Amino acid sequence: MTKNYYNGCPLLVDEPNLSKAWSKAILHVIDHAGKEVSPLILSVTGFDDNGTPAEDSAVRRTLDELLIAKRMQNVETVAYTIFPQRLWKLAQGDRNRLFELYRDAFPRYQAMNRNNRLGLYFERLISYGRGPCDGNQLEWILSQFNSRGGVRRSMYQACVFDPGRDHVAVAQLQFPCLQQVSFEPTDEGLVINAFYATQQLFVKAYGNYLGIAQLGAFMAHEMGTKLYRMNVVIGVAKFERIGKTDQELRPLLTAARACVSPLPRADTEIPSNRLVVGIAT
Repeated sequence: MTKNYYNGCPLLVDEPNLSKAWSKAILHVIDHAGKEVSPLILSVTGFDDNGTPAEDSAVRRTLDELLIAKRMQNVETVAYTIFPQRLWKLAQGDRNRLFELYRDAFPRYQAMNRNNRLGLYFERLISYGRGPCDGNQLEWILSQFNSRGGVRRSMYQACVFDPGRDHVAVAQLQFPCLQQVSFEPTDEGLVINAFYATQQLFVKAYGNYLGIAQLGAFMAHEMGTKLYRMNVVIGVAKFERIGKTDQELRPLLTAARACVSPLPRADTEIPSNRLVVGIAT
């Protein structure tokens, strides 16, 4: 047990707003001893018909400003590693075109990540290296769902972690923290589940959640349904790369506390014209 471990009950967060769910997780760490939660289970609903999650603009904006000030990647950049939303818009609803665009761009994305030689999340999902559909796990899931009825539910899962490539004896390894994702079609819509061994709450978590939601929305679209719920299970959620008493953190904590306040907030929309400025691991 490390000195940063928070020795308490598992934390379950269930909210109809992505920003509020992230804020509750962050504030739990801030308001308790230590810098870790184990495990963290986060569940989010509140998606519109296009699968876009409800967000709080003040939280999102303040987090992005602080990440950039700390020379870290913003929320959308992190989300892009899990699902390339910008390329999906360029593909105009053609998933084969999306896969083609991503494979063509992947060498450039990987070159931008000098600390990560093992790959990126969406690349593992569509180019795992072996398996049916030339390793495109998402295409396999969709092809089976759309062509067969009553298939086993365990078929709808895709792996990121690969022991053959990822069991390496190094002290620090930035990729992959996300182990796998699974998809559960229900009467209400599609549920996406994601499983993390560890997760950095300040640096990556918000972007992770947004990327998983965007992946879920894509899969729901291709399955002819809507995204209903996102579940994320994290073995160890860690508050790293910034001190809990850092003065630059105060505006973000103020926005987070206002977000979780029972008083209604009017500024819950996020503009869709943000630009991707880089690619995170």
